[in-house]
Amino acid sequence: MTIKPIGLRVLIKTVEDNEKEQTTSFGLVLPDSAKEKPEIAEVVAVGDGKDSEGKTHDMLVKQGDKVIVSKYAGTKVTVDEIEYTIVDRDDILAKVEI
Repeated sequence: MTIKPIGLRVLIKTVEDNEKEQTTSFGLVLPDSAKEKPEIAEVVAVGDGKDSEGKTHDMLVKQGDKVIVSKYAGTKVTVDEIEYTIVDRDDILAKVEI
C-alpha cells in the first residue's frame, strides 16, 4: 500500500531513538513507553501543494528531509506495522540540517 498526501499535506515518519530504555540521574530506569516521543521526523511523501481554491504553493520540504513538527499535529496512520503521520504543511516548524 502506498500513501500519497493530497494538497498541502505531508506524510512523515518519526525518527526513532535507538535506546529503548534510559536511566535518570537518580538511577530510575525509564522504559521507552514512559518517554516523550521525539518531534523530529523524516518526510516520506509530499502533496502537490494545491489549496482548496486550486492555487499552488511551494511545499518547502521534500522527501528525505528531516523536520520538526508541532507536538500534537496530524493524523496517525499505520501501514505494514509502520506508523506514519499526515500533517498540514503549516504544522512543520523547521527543517533539520545535519
